[in-house]
Amino acid sequence: MDAGSVVSSATKSQSRSPLLQRKKSKENLDRFIPNRSAMDFDYAHYMLTSDPKKGKENPITSSPSREAYQKRLAETFNMNRTRILAFKNKPPTPIDTIVTDCSSVQQSKPVKARRYIPQTSERTLDAPDLQDDYYLNLLDWGSSNVLAIALGDTVYLWDAAVGNTSELVTVDEEVGPVTSVKWAPDGRHIAIGLNNSDVQLWDSASNKLLRTMRGCHESRVGSLDWNNHILTTGGMDGRIVNNDVRIRSHVVETYSGHHQEVCGLKWSASGQHLASGGNDNLLHIWDRSTASVNSPTQWLHRLEDHTAAVKALAWCPFQSNLLASGGGGGDKCIKFWNTHTGACLNSVDTGSQVCALLWNQNERELLSSHGFSQNQLTLWKYPSMVKMAELTGHTSRVLFMAQSPDGCTVASAAGDETLRFWNVFGSPAVAKAAPKAASQPFAHINRIR
Repeated sequence: MDAGSVVSSATKSQSRSPLLQRKKSKENLDRFIPNRSAMDFDYAHYMLTSDPKKGKENPITSSPSREAYQKRLAETFNMNRTRILAFKNKPPTPIDTIVTDCSSVQQSKPVKARRYIPQTSERTLDAPDLQDDYYLNLLDWGSSNVLAIALGDTVYLWDAAVGNTSELVTVDEEVGPVTSVKWAPDGRHIAIGLNNSDVQLWDSASNKLLRTMRGCHESRVGSLDWNNHILTTGGMDGRIVNNDVRIRSHVVETYSGHHQEVCGLKWSASGQHLASGGNDNLLHIWDRSTASVNSPTQWLHRLEDHTAAVKALAWCPFQSNLLASGGGGGDKCIKFWNTHTGACLNSVDTGSQVCALLWNQNERELLSSHGFSQNQLTLWKYPSMVKMAELTGHTSRVLFMAQSPDGCTVASAAGDETLRFWNVFGSPAVAKAAPKAASQPFAHINRIR
């Protein structure tokens, strides 16, 4: 019933909820009837109208007649009476020894200071010719503290410790552009996926091409990941291939399950499980122990909850069977999975395309990068998924993110052809020991080229 409506009492009675209607007196057989002879209602009225705990935040209007009545009651009755059950004295003061013990326990747990999270990037660099392609993976930060980024047909390297920049390779136009880059665990060797389906392996120390692996795929290779000496490649043809880079016949295992381009690949820390996401909206979990080269490997879990392409994948550093995945523009969700059972633990609608995910190595936090409309990076507290910060500055979708070896600095590359660095995960001095220069990457560089 709308406020301000004028209706009859009969109409009001009919429009009320049955739970709010008052029962007839004959139905109130279980009502509690107090013993009025043992109660002092004048005293009770005084106590109700003179509550000193209301405070200025909840003021009560009082007329002169009300104040005079309250004053008269105070003069007439003894205010220390305790016969009325509805008004009792305050509980006795706790024993001093107990208070002392409790306070000592509380003091033994110091409150953790909240970490300051800068809302702006520490540095912004130009990244001309960066491909605005959601399905590619063009940025990676190696264990030797060198960042690799692919701009068109060229792969550039930046040594974060000393600020040096160099060009690793410019591929021929008939095989390019570069569609993916990924550092090997040793921080020296780097794999490069190409538009013509080739995969190259380079030695960054000598700028030498070690080998070119062909025949893995029928079209471009947009995703790469390492598992020790095994380089896993994902292509537009939907195939996933494990390549042993030490041997001549490098294809050792294959995974078939995606119907469209594989745009996300991530090995678990143990190297036992592989997560793959594709443009077919599918997320697969593969068990390495069941892989085979003679026949396509059967997936451990086939997860179909996302409603758009699955590119963003991140294994949790503090819980081995926890995987986070992000969906594209038609999904916009971050989902969390128990990879032992395949159960979806949680799903959070972020409101925009999820392009990349990174876990904080030192805290229970997750960083996501997004597309339209804010093109932001969002820091989430796990598992509550409360937003801790939103980092803005990019003017186009933030397609790629990479994390420094000390786990503190994040590099983001976007379709606006800029590369930004964020001190979002804390200081190396607080988190983990790291070279001093690592906290200010690329201090002497103003432009990528």
